Amino acid sequence: MRLGRQKLERNIPFRREMKILILHVGQVDTDISSSIRNGLIRAFPSSSCETTGGIFPVPKEAYNPIRRQYHSSIILSEISEYPKSETDRVLGITGVDLYAPRLNFVFGEAQYLGKAALISLHRLRPEFYGHLPDTGLFKARAVKEAIHELGHTLGLGHCQDPLCVMFFSLHIGMTDRKQSRFCEVCGRKTEQVT
Repeated sequence: MRLGRQKLERNIPFRREMKILILHVGQVDTDISSSIRNGLIRAFPSSSCETTGGIFPVPKEAYNPIRRQYHSSIILSEISEYPKSETDRVLGITGVDLYAPRLNFVFGEAQYLGKAALISLHRLRPEFYGHLPDTGLFKARAVKEAIHELGHTLGLGHCQDPLCVMFFSLHIGMTDRKQSRFCEVCGRKTEQVT
């Protein structure tokens, strides 16, 4: 374990060109997907980011009636098959509550060094925690989770720097604490992706 905090990435922008497609999995507010799109363009400035016009249905087989949640891996597998001509990455955005085996919930999931990532907006809303709506906070959380999951598709693991966007969030407070950028170490790793 490294002592101290890694310097946050400021001067080393993501240089790899990447075409990102945002896919609405179920009903998603276009305002939030627009904010995520803008956040991804800031995080990956050499990349392009488009949103599909339609809605990809939430796979019914992903629903677990006992948990009243959706299995993230099933949805991720489905969106990874989405037709994506000339697209490098597909980011699915959904409003349903996600879980993975042995975890109470997940904010998202991605294919490590793969093409697909998925985030859930469900637990990113302040209202979920009994707070008043806060659009700015909600959008900031969504952008962080989107960058985080796309970072996994670039081969980044979880970072030990609590301010790096690649830090693993056990709860929403950890998401709020981290920033929407890579630390220097993670930023340099993104440059090595071919």
